[in-house]
Amino acid sequence: MRKLLFVAAGALALGVSASASAADLAARPYTKAPPMVAPIYNWSGFYVGINGGGGSSHNCWDFVTPAALVAAVGPIVGEGCHNSTGGTVGGQVGYRWQSTNWVFGLEAQGNWADFSGSNTTFIGGNPLGGGNVDTTKIDAFGLFTGQIGYAWNNVLAYVKGGAAVVDFKYSSFLAGFPINTATETRWGGTVGAGVEVGFAPNWSVAFEYDHIFLDDSSPTLLGGGLALPFRIRSDVDLGTARLNYRFGGPIVAKY
Repeated sequence: MRKLLFVAAGALALGVSASASAADLAARPYTKAPPMVAPIYNWSGFYVGINGGGGSSHNCWDFVTPAALVAAVGPIVGEGCHNSTGGTVGGQVGYRWQSTNWVFGLEAQGNWADFSGSNTTFIGGNPLGGGNVDTTKIDAFGLFTGQIGYAWNNVLAYVKGGAAVVDFKYSSFLAGFPINTATETRWGGTVGAGVEVGFAPNWSVAFEYDHIFLDDSSPTLLGGGLALPFRIRSDVDLGTARLNYRFGGPIVAKY
């Protein structure tokens, strides 16, 4: 019996000691669960890229009649219109800066092109009789534009506008005479729009449409001892896919 009393007294003392030690421990501090992190794609920085696609130039030719023939056929004789179509490939370089969801930018783009087309003009449009073939070819173009866009994280929709320059080559095969040719560089304006998607911290792909407005041109085509003056009206439509690499910051986190 005495041993049982000693064992009970020892167990009671051990329980009291453990309760006192637990009471002396500080309460565990409460910590709030970390918030969810929303990634924000950063569009700011310099970028370079390549592009490729196709285009079409609509060209209308008028023959400017020499003074000796004005009385017979009139001062201007319509030669008809044609579309010059083909492919293009080139590159672009630019800079963008982002303020909240708005993105602003400047860009220069240069492309090689192979747009060509022609139409045949018959006796009614040829003061010298017979038929002739008018051909318009675009070898290259450049765009110098400003941009404004709105970003939804890694998706950017934008519009652009500015100046454009286009290299043309004209040729006309006049019945009974060799081909007459001329080349020129024409300046104009451009507007466009596109959608760009960032698929990695510094890489993005875009699809863009551009329209180029050009003033009327008055080239003189030379060849075969003839100098043929024309008035040519042109505009250009472009559709390209673009791949850009941006030298900017990575994706940042917003709490």
